[in-house]
Amino acid sequence: MLRLLWLLLLLLLLPPPGSPEPPGLAPLSPGAPPQAPDLLYADGLRAYAAGAWAPAVALLREALRSRVALGRARRDCQERCAAEPGAALPALLAAAPGPGAARGAWEPLLLRAALRRAECLTQCAARRLGPGGAARLRVGSTLRDAFRRREPYNYLQRAYYQLKKLDLAVAAAHTFFVANPTHLQMREDMAKYRRMPGVRPQSFRDLETPSYWAAYDTGLELLGRQEAGLALPRLEEALQESLAQMESCRAGCEGPEEQQREEEEEGTGSQGGLYEAIAGHWIRVLQCRQRCVGDTATRPGRSFPVPDFLPSQLRRLHEAHAQVGNLSQAVENVWSVLLFYPEDEAAKKALDQYQAQLGETRPGLGPREDIQRFVLRSLGEKKQLYYAMEHLGASFKDPDPWTPAAFIPEALRQKLREDQEKRPWDHEPPQPKPLTHWKDVLLLEGVTLTQDARQLNGSERAVLDGLLTPAECGVLLQLAKDAAEAGARSGYRGRRSPHTPHERFEGLTVLKAAQLARAGAVGSQGAQLLLEVSERVRTLTQAYFSPERPLHLSFTHLVCRSAIEGEQAQRMDLSHPVHADNCVLDPDTGECWREPPAYTYRDYSGLLYLNDDFQGGDLFFTEPNALTVTAQVRPRCGRLVAFSSGGENPHGVWAVTRGRRCALALWHTWAPEHREQEWTEAKELLQVPEEEGEEMPSRDPAPEPPSRRLQRAQDKAGKPPRVREEL
Repeated sequence: MLRLLWLLLLLLLLPPPGSPEPPGLAPLSPGAPPQAPDLLYADGLRAYAAGAWAPAVALLREALRSRVALGRARRDCQERCAAEPGAALPALLAAAPGPGAARGAWEPLLLRAALRRAECLTQCAARRLGPGGAARLRVGSTLRDAFRRREPYNYLQRAYYQLKKLDLAVAAAHTFFVANPTHLQMREDMAKYRRMPGVRPQSFRDLETPSYWAAYDTGLELLGRQEAGLALPRLEEALQESLAQMESCRAGCEGPEEQQREEEEEGTGSQGGLYEAIAGHWIRVLQCRQRCVGDTATRPGRSFPVPDFLPSQLRRLHEAHAQVGNLSQAVENVWSVLLFYPEDEAAKKALDQYQAQLGETRPGLGPREDIQRFVLRSLGEKKQLYYAMEHLGASFKDPDPWTPAAFIPEALRQKLREDQEKRPWDHEPPQPKPLTHWKDVLLLEGVTLTQDARQLNGSERAVLDGLLTPAECGVLLQLAKDAAEAGARSGYRGRRSPHTPHERFEGLTVLKAAQLARAGAVGSQGAQLLLEVSERVRTLTQAYFSPERPLHLSFTHLVCRSAIEGEQAQRMDLSHPVHADNCVLDPDTGECWREPPAYTYRDYSGLLYLNDDFQGGDLFFTEPNALTVTAQVRPRCGRLVAFSSGGENPHGVWAVTRGRRCALALWHTWAPEHREQEWTEAKELLQVPEEEGEEMPSRDPAPEPPSRRLQRAQDKAGKPPRVREEL
């Protein structure tokens, strides 16, 4: 009943239809105590499922606001209570106990200090958050995960679109897409928004990403253009805001016990009395605080942090200060680098050079105070965590490579060394074999090596010709055509390509081909040849790149890209943007992150072309900046381009401007657990006698209206689905 009254109140507060919308996702009621984010979010999803778009927007926005306000209130209360007179630990607790100290004399002092701090935090939370304080607004792990994935923006963009507020819909969609770059439906929606009249480029803005990333990227870009004077303010801003973000993250580590519940599985849960419980909770707080380093250094949509995020910023700062002649600041920053890495030869050499240029010793010149505080505090926490690992069985994964070995107990040091030595050797792919070796392992008559890695200006690349005869290319082309006409386009169902609005994209998997062949919708010869050819490519790829270690097919896809007539004039985009197959390519830094959402288990890729009667569509390789083209390959029947799937081989496809380009895309893996199960199923299906096979539909069922799909999914799960409908 209370939630119903709250919903009605929000409806009364909503502006009338057609009234101007405040910019961004502004709070509905500034200064009001935050409501429970989980209840607001649940009510927002119910309103969304019912098609009540305006209430859904109001509730989801209020859930976002309340979550932010809750974190800010907790952080402010902690800072205020820590700064209150008498908040410091008594001198008896801060000093090491002497031989004459009374047994247990520290205990009442410690507990009294804890009680005073708890009283201060409780009263502050009640003032900021209303009756019940933080205990009333506990946020469970499920809701935290949903907000971390930015799911509210997924629903918001749909609701805003229905309310004809395109600017806010685009902003919400972009915010969700930044953190979910492989969400195909959102990718298509983003392409639709770009084609809509009235949508401005500045509408594509990120409402969630911390501002230090923009400052960091701008600073790096300016440094790359040798504009150190302009880069310095942005780099300093990035460092200061990174440290502030870390403090905000650390404040969240002292939230209610419920927020740490999932971490009790790590072995630090309370299993004893008072002191075991205190130690267990304190260990969890320390673990959380240490993770804040990695969380701050992780870009949205990525799973792993930028390595050495703070030291790398300091290195760029001291170099930039030196370039513009600010030698005192250069010394401060290089001293700060040496706090992390005291034996860094490059930093020591730079320090000597700066001090020589200054010409005199300045006694007050040393590391930055903010970095010094950060390092000393972090080392103190690490020391306690390693003690807990050694004596209490706690777990701790140190996020920093700069931790001095002296802080790690010898017994743990040995274990950590053993864990590092267990890393799989496939982190370093084998070197390509010379041409003479290839001739020795050539398994198919008529196959020739046309270009090797040297001729392609890269590594782990090869072009092989003669894998298919013209007749075989014709059979596979007919298979793709028949499958498309049967309405069984797997993957993207023959819609416009997710990579460009100027082409149509059709895909066929080996299992779908086998099912269509069993149903008589396509010829069985083509489906059988598809299996045989994929195995042929796997065999050759293994023979050339990995003869000592077996490769397994992980995915096989017959893909056709067709130019849409009338939409090719002055076209500037690509058929497939530059990317790598097993890592997330970052052209700005030249790095490629082997982490989700990339298919990290892919080790080698192959493209077997079926035709050349089209314009454009050449494959090209680039430098890691995704701009400098290093090699280009023209498709032709029976030509295979094989290459390793990592960041050493960024590649893309030029626009197909006329005709239809078809190829067989294959990915291989060393990991047997990721082998393509559909390939085995397709082989078994094609071997089953005709009368035993199941009758397959010759055409996909007509798509349901979005509202019916949503209702059916809701009826099944009892709650609104996470997968959103298309625009």
